[in-house]
Amino acid sequence: MLTQIYPQPSHPYSFELNKDMQMSAAHFIPREDAGACSRVHGHTYTINITIAGDELNASGFLVNFSTIKKLIHGEYDHTLLNDHQEFSGESADRIPSTEVVAKTIYDKVEAYLKDLNNRPHCVQVFVRETPTSYVVYRPKPGVQHG
Repeated sequence: MLTQIYPQPSHPYSFELNKDMQMSAAHFIPREDAGACSRVHGHTYTINITIAGDELNASGFLVNFSTIKKLIHGEYDHTLLNDHQEFSGESADRIPSTEVVAKTIYDKVEAYLKDLNNRPHCVQVFVRETPTSYVVYRPKPGVQHG
């Protein structure tokens, strides 16, 4: 994978972990006004997840890189995103647009992290859909989702 430069989130934590991954997935936007995107099509998504915290776990990690990859790549790679419950429906917060995909990844990662003793937080999710289009999702300061 090529080295990417991502927008840097501001946060008060001492440690910051970034996990890059690529996944291939198809989707469609079930709305007439989506134009060509209303038809099933696929992307090779580039995803970067930024996790930060002040305490390391007993292994010296904020979180294990492979666990984060399994959580996202293991779930969505080589699937039709619309087939997943979190992306089924026609309400704006369930349509698998790049924005919703980024927020959903954030929610999934943050839900996993909240049960860890060292309490790291997901501070940013970057999702590149095409070479020229990407979305960054960051929770509002002081607000934890998931």
